[in-house]
Amino acid sequence: MKIIKVSTELEMSVHEFPSGTIREHNKALCELIGNGCDLVEHVMPKRLYTELKMPSSPVKEPGKCVSMLIDEEGRLKPNKANLIGSYLYEFDKHGCPIVGNILFIGEKMGDDGVEFCGISEENRCC
Repeated sequence: MKIIKVSTELEMSVHEFPSGTIREHNKALCELIGNGCDLVEHVMPKRLYTELKMPSSPVKEPGKCVSMLIDEEGRLKPNKANLIGSYLYEFDKHGCPIVGNILFIGEKMGDDGVEFCGISEENRCC
């Protein structure tokens, strides 16, 4: 399954969801975000669900629910604002932008709760 990266330069790229353990997933996702990301922050931006009509709650079927990952410490680094992420996060209403590259990922309900995965084919734009 695929995940989507959107850079601060508005360049979009599609990647395979990493295989391996949760630790290996997190390391690979941090590397994809780039700029020294060590810890991802899970963001569920309101406009992703209200305007783009993505399902907002994970279900058993992988990738039906889509969310966003960002660098947890991105605002502490020399990052540019991510216009797509900031718009979806409603920056225009509260003034707190999303900075750095973002990843759109899928979610599913696993045995231990919500797990990250790739985005389902029907929810992927590319």
